[in-house]
Order: sequence, then structure tokens, then C-alpha cells
Amino acid sequence: MLLLNGDCIEEMQKMIDEGVQVDSVVTDPPYELGFMGKSWDSTGIAFQKETWELAYQLLKPGGHLLAFSSSRTYHRMAVAIEDAGFEIRDQMMWLYGSGFPKSHNIGKAVDAKLGNEREVVGTKSCGYQVSISKTRKEQGYRPNETNATTEVVVDRGNTEHEGWGTALKPAHEPIVMARKPLSEKSIADNVLKHGTGGINIDGCRIQTQNELGRFPANVMHDGLQEDWARFFYCPKVSRAERNVGLDDLPDVIHKTVFKKIYRASAATREVNPIKNNHPTVKPQKLMKYLCRLVTPKDGTVLDPFMGSGSTGMAAKDGGFDFIGIEREKEYFEIAESRINITAPLSEFFE
Repeated sequence: MLLLNGDCIEEMQKMIDEGVQVDSVVTDPPYELGFMGKSWDSTGIAFQKETWELAYQLLKPGGHLLAFSSSRTYHRMAVAIEDAGFEIRDQMMWLYGSGFPKSHNIGKAVDAKLGNEREVVGTKSCGYQVSISKTRKEQGYRPNETNATTEVVVDRGNTEHEGWGTALKPAHEPIVMARKPLSEKSIADNVLKHGTGGINIDGCRIQTQNELGRFPANVMHDGLQEDWARFFYCPKVSRAERNVGLDDLPDVIHKTVFKKIYRASAATREVNPIKNNHPTVKPQKLMKYLCRLVTPKDGTVLDPFMGSGSTGMAAKDGGFDFIGIEREKEYFEIAESRINITAPLSEFFE
């Protein structure tokens, strides 16, 4: 286990010079969403060919790279990865019923702009969702009931723009699945020489009534209709999971994630700070699944954008070695504490 607080470009070059090799790269780099007003997510490093060339050099022949991105910037990162020498093997999807992209109600916005009054014309049945508001929960809506529905008020306006929006559902995060080309003539020869080249099908089968389980798919989700039971299920990260291993760290408030993480009372403006204030914490269950999919037994996982350490926690819990790099000292300390917990993660969450 090696955790490095530094620039990933510099640290990866040092490891190359030292002859380090890894079996897989599983990472959640910046999504480069500065154009959406997210100034903290606009370094450009995920679009740089050099970033992925260094990861390429560290990987054994046939080793896989899994890298998260945004639906609006995925293409630029994928091109950089391919230009670095990788073969693009697939695109995986983590789907979820809530979260951005948010679709704005254009009809409602236009009515407000024109000063039009809107009227309630009836109700409609709302489909299955995982994340719900406290109000909807009090109305009797239960997200874990497959056939759960709730009635929501439908109000209609006066303009021709009624029924128009700005985004599609479900929200999702695409994952580039790439592989360093084989060095041997066949996949069998490559696996025998390097231990890499394939993916762990049986180790990632989806449990069903069928004893063998379903073949793993390139789609994962946080809880949708029963028809989705064939795909790997993983909910978004919870508050408790964020803070695992951080008992000795102070509660913090971070301006870049204030709106996303902290719930403020409109009356008192009180907030509930948390210990892990990283804006894009991934669920350990999801990262463990991905590590298991592309990493051979006893292999080493590299994460050059370690963040708050979810990939490291997953690699450790899955029996893999791990190398993580994080530039920001604040997040490095959080990652170090989370990865170094001694209790089994099953004591905190599944």
C-alpha cells in the first residue's frame, strides 16, 4: 500500500523511473466542468494525453483502465486516453434516479418571465425513484417498494413551451473502459506472462435465482425498476460511508460543496457539517466491484486521482495492493484515514 501526496504527473513519472508496474488503473479524475460554473473542476488534466501516457507506461501489457467522467465531457477524455495508446474496449454506465442533469421546466420558466399564472389541472403517477425528499416520504412514498407510486400535482401554463425541458434521464456517469495492448500473440500467452488482459466475469456475476448468476454488464445502477435486477446495484454514497475512519478529524464546511452536501434550514441557516467534504465521493461498493472486474488476484490497483480514498478502501477490502496519488493535502489526509481503518468495512456498510 503506497499513498502519495503530490502531483500525479510528477509522481507517476517517478514510479516509471523506478520500474514500478501495476495491474489496473481505476480512477475518478476531474470531470472538467468549469464551463458549468464549477471552477474547482477545471484543471484540464483529464484531457491531457500526457496524463494517460504515464498511466499507460505503468500498466502491464493487457492491463485495464477504468476512468469515470461526465456525460458532457466523456468524449474528450476518451480521445486523450486513446491517443495515449490505449484500446477503448467499452463504455460502462453508472445510472441513478436522482442527481444532475436537472431538467428545467421551460414552460414554467417562460410563464414566470411573462407573468402568467399557472393552474393545477390534475395529478399524475410518479415513477420509481431512489432518492426522495422528506416531504415525499411523509406522503407515504417508499423507494424500496418496486411498485411504489405517488400522486404529484401537475400544473400547466399558458405558453407553447409547456412540456419542454433541458435534459434527459436517467442521470448517469460514463466510465471509459480501456486496455493497454497485449505484448504477446494471444490473450492466453499474455495472461500467462503478465497476469493481465482479461476481465473477471465470474467474480462479477450478478446474483439471481440462477446458481451461476447473470453475466456482468456494462450498466450499473443505484436502484430502478425490478427489470434492472440483472445489473449490478450500488446506491450513492451515504453520509455514514463518507465519514468512515474519520472520527479524529474535525467537522468541516467547504464552500465548493456547500449546496451539494449540507442541508440548511431556511429559518435558521444552520448547517450540518461533515468530516469528508470531498465533492465527488464514490461508493466503496461500486469501486470494489470495478477493482474486482479488472484486477487479477493479488494485483496492484493504481488511482492517480485518489480524492478521499474510496478506490483505496475498495482495493484493500478486495485483497488487492494499492497505489494512490492525491495532490490536495486536505483530501490526502482524509483518504489516508479512511484507507487505514483497521476494522472490516462490512462493520460500517455492505
